[in-house]
Amino acid sequence: MDTADQAVTVAAGGATSVTEQPAGRRPASRPGRAAPARTRWWAQLPYWSSLALVLTGLAWIWYGGSQRVRGGTLTLSGAMFVAAFARLVLPETRAGLLVSRRRLVDVAVLAALAVGLLVTGLVLPAPV
Repeated sequence: MDTADQAVTVAAGGATSVTEQPAGRRPASRPGRAAPARTRWWAQLPYWSSLALVLTGLAWIWYGGSQRVRGGTLTLSGAMFVAAFARLVLPETRAGLLVSRRRLVDVAVLAALAVGLLVTGLVLPAPV
């Protein structure tokens, strides 16, 4: 019996026994934990839509010059509000890459960024 095809089990009394695994199957690296579920592409949709808005705002600022900074900043603020709202209402399995901490912390950080960008966008002087 090959050592790679063996599994060691511990009984309640502390005795150990060796059982043979079927060929080609390896024991899980962490017993008692299920394998991670395969995520679907639509689970990342809130993240990708927020990222698209951020890239749109950055492109607006970059290509528009100093005349378009206000609009680009307000677009970035909107992207952060969209991300905060998506993180607030969607469960963790549907929020995708927007999930990095607890829900309250994620929403608070994204909302603070959005408010800061909104205030910055509104305070900027209008181009002449």
